[in-house]
Amino acid sequence: MKKHLLLSGLLIMSVTTWAQTSKFSGAWSLVSVENTNPDNSKTFPYGEAPQGLLVLEQNGDYAVQIMKAARPKVASNNKNTATPEENAALVQGNNSHFGKFLIDEKNHTITYQVEHAFFPNWEGRELKSSYTLTGDLLRIFSKNTTNGGASAIVTWKRK
Repeated sequence: MKKHLLLSGLLIMSVTTWAQTSKFSGAWSLVSVENTNPDNSKTFPYGEAPQGLLVLEQNGDYAVQIMKAARPKVASNNKNTATPEENAALVQGNNSHFGKFLIDEKNHTITYQVEHAFFPNWEGRELKSSYTLTGDLLRIFSKNTTNGGASAIVTWKRK
């Protein structure tokens, strides 16, 4: 009888965990990225209409891609021979990373366990942020940005 109760409890816990994660699973389109700098000024590091994709899988895998919609083309048509200015525009107009993610619904946090990132300083780190989920809008409030001391509000819409 104890084994049956234990097994039932574990099954209920795993269904509950899956149900919590399933609210987040799927593909999300980027709506906006708004940074607040240490002096409280606001910036849009990827422009007014950034493009991006957030994929959250049931198994805990994630991938984030964020980029400026308007980026200059590389004149040589070869990224290996791009000018310093072209390279700077490419780097500053892109942010991507992937790895595992954890949702803590009680505390409204999402933690990215970064395996690889366009910004290598994040590799091997856990990036923890708070979030709100309202309907099909996921807003992530992050202190982890690639822009120094800025904080960010990253808004995603379910696809």
